[in-house]
Amino acid sequence: MYKCEREDEIMSLLNETEYATVDYLAKKMNISSSSIRRDLKNLEERGLVNRSYGGVKLAEATGKRIPFTLRSHENSPQKKQIAKAAVSLINVGDVVFLDGSSSAYFVAELLPAISGVTVVTNSVDIMSCLSRYDIKAYCTGGNLSPENKGVLVGGCAQDFLRKMRADVAIFSVQSVNADGDFFDCYSEEVTIRNIMMQNARRRILLCDSSKWNRTSIFYQGNVRDIDYVISDQDLNKLFTDPTPEKYILA
Repeated sequence: MYKCEREDEIMSLLNETEYATVDYLAKKMNISSSSIRRDLKNLEERGLVNRSYGGVKLAEATGKRIPFTLRSHENSPQKKQIAKAAVSLINVGDVVFLDGSSSAYFVAELLPAISGVTVVTNSVDIMSCLSRYDIKAYCTGGNLSPENKGVLVGGCAQDFLRKMRADVAIFSVQSVNADGDFFDCYSEEVTIRNIMMQNARRRILLCDSSKWNRTSIFYQGNVRDIDYVISDQDLNKLFTDPTPEKYILA
């Protein structure tokens, strides 16, 4: 495939999704990631796309929802390592809240190996994943988020969670800034996570390094109020905290 043909194919794929990871494009087009990166660099120089850590979007894209299948590919090696570290903090028989993030999905894939675990989630994708295993799982119910179709939100989901108690809440967010504040771009999911955190004995934030030093629109919380923060980056170098043991390098 010639360079111009590759670039046309990339633009065609982005016109369908408006966002894609490098790995996704490489697999879809059956070419190397290095070739994709070179093409993306050329397209960005022409003002057609905007590159970010591990991915790319159309320059004129304005907030279109990133499909879960694409989000789950973004930084997936790091997220899988983070998920393994999170699972090491879960005990036999624990009740676990999982949000609708792709990071939490990777945790869900590992939970069937822990005896007696019960999962409560508002994620359609996590429920589908767990349906393949002999594991107790509860879905919050609620309505599909108009912004994030793999997640259930609204009053029904909130009321369900308010009646539940968990040993641990595991979740991710869109961004974390230098002060330790973390944010998300979907307001209804912020509300769901707040209830999960309030009704869990322990709170674990999963955050790969692509989310550091960024800010999204809706404030979710601060790392000082979290029991563990797991990342592929050494967080003790970023935050001054009297409890450095809560920052786990995956």
